[in-house]
Amino acid sequence: MPFFPNHSEVLVSSWTKEEVLERVDLVTRDANFLEYELEKNKGYQFNGTLGRDSFRLSLVITKADSFLPLIKGKLESTPKGCILFLHYSLFPGSVFFLGFWSVMTLILAIFFAMVAGNFLFSGISLAVGIGNYLFAWNHFKRKIKISQEIFHELLNL
Repeated sequence: MPFFPNHSEVLVSSWTKEEVLERVDLVTRDANFLEYELEKNKGYQFNGTLGRDSFRLSLVITKADSFLPLIKGKLESTPKGCILFLHYSLFPGSVFFLGFWSVMTLILAIFFAMVAGNFLFSGISLAVGIGNYLFAWNHFKRKIKISQEIFHELLNL
């Protein structure tokens, strides 16, 4: 099991690669995060960029969400449609902070247990670190399900 939350899936569609990209493009906006206009979000379900054979997307949100998945997709043509390879991962900044706080709470737990001899504080530090980690995985999985529903609806699966 990987330490940082991620998920991969493969979808097979009878649509051509171009048709799938058109469908994804209909619900995706190329976000300019320096602009502050919530009205632009209407009708779009993803922020991101699309290429000829791939895309990078994330769900449109109205408030900050540190554990939002970054969806990297790759499309390959087949004689009867296309195959989508989707990889869901945390944004790099979220990976850094999840790793940082996991290490910090572990160091605090070791410090309180070994140096200070306070096993209560050590247990609290360890519990906070584990709680943060479990929260990240659960929230990430919940957001993946939302993204998967949108993709399945787009591809009529």
